Amino acid sequence: MTQIELRSDNTAAVVPEIFAAVAAANAGTALAYGGDELTTQLEAVVREVFEHPTARVFPVTSGTAANALSLSALCPPWGSVLCHESAHILNSECAATSLLGGGAAIRGIPGPDFRITPDSLHDALDSIRWGDPHHSQPAVLSFTQPTDMGTIYSLEDIAAVVAVAKTRELRVHIDGARAANALVALDCSPADMTWRAGVDVLSLGATKNGALSAEAIVAFDDRAADELVYRTKRAGHVTSKMRFQSAQLIAYLTDRTWLRTAANSNARMAELAIGLAKLGVEFANRSDVNMLFAYIDDPVADRLEASGLLFYRMGRGTIRLVTSWQTTPEDIEQALAGFDTALA
Repeated sequence: MTQIELRSDNTAAVVPEIFAAVAAANAGTALAYGGDELTTQLEAVVREVFEHPTARVFPVTSGTAANALSLSALCPPWGSVLCHESAHILNSECAATSLLGGGAAIRGIPGPDFRITPDSLHDALDSIRWGDPHHSQPAVLSFTQPTDMGTIYSLEDIAAVVAVAKTRELRVHIDGARAANALVALDCSPADMTWRAGVDVLSLGATKNGALSAEAIVAFDDRAADELVYRTKRAGHVTSKMRFQSAQLIAYLTDRTWLRTAANSNARMAELAIGLAKLGVEFANRSDVNMLFAYIDDPVADRLEASGLLFYRMGRGTIRLVTSWQTTPEDIEQALAGFDTALA
């Protein structure tokens, strides 16, 4: 078997339309630090795509920056961010939110399918010593959509949890590193999954779905947006040649490019999950989007690696498989053949 890439969607190449947009932007001169025409156009595109007349957008270079800056604009230094105990902001960002948020704490709470539920949020809020200066005061609820384990919140799930959050006037953030994959799986509008559901700020991922180190913060809340003007600069994310990020994001959001690429990665994962289930493989998660965690004995994993299959080991007996916009049906056929042989 030739090498089949299933380690991460981050490993994929840049989508041709996005690469072409960068090349097109590489002509003449333009004002620096977001004063260019493309960045102005990007805001208009975001407002149209999200159906929000005053949404503001801040291009940044990484998902960690998008999350930490978003949360720093929503949470006071003495406050805390509530998220699921498996969330990326808690486990995989080296306390970036605490750094950029002036010490803001992050608290993980449990929930089935790696999701927060109204009951688990109620329990977390009830455990707080409200008004006690010895205790960080929850100020923000952060969803990961889809979750870091490949499950998604339905629109009804989001609405129910946000309703609980609003009883304590928490502001709401979505870590949308793979937001496009969730939108495709839910078959809903970007507006319905974000501001119409009570979300104040979205970390909009693009790199995992075919961009070149370009992410964005989309703020639906004016107060947060006003802070982000200064917070992005202070953190070093008001880039000199922002037009090249903005060009990518325009191409990403135009002509449904982001949804088409996400649809491919979701579809390929669905094929892989069905095929593995037929081979008797059991899973640690429900594969709602393009990620699957499979229980595979280490000797079998060794044989898969030797055959050319690329994946991540997530500890003993578990591997992670991720498809991308580049994954083809033929890739999945070859991967399943490799599994068939390795499991024999």
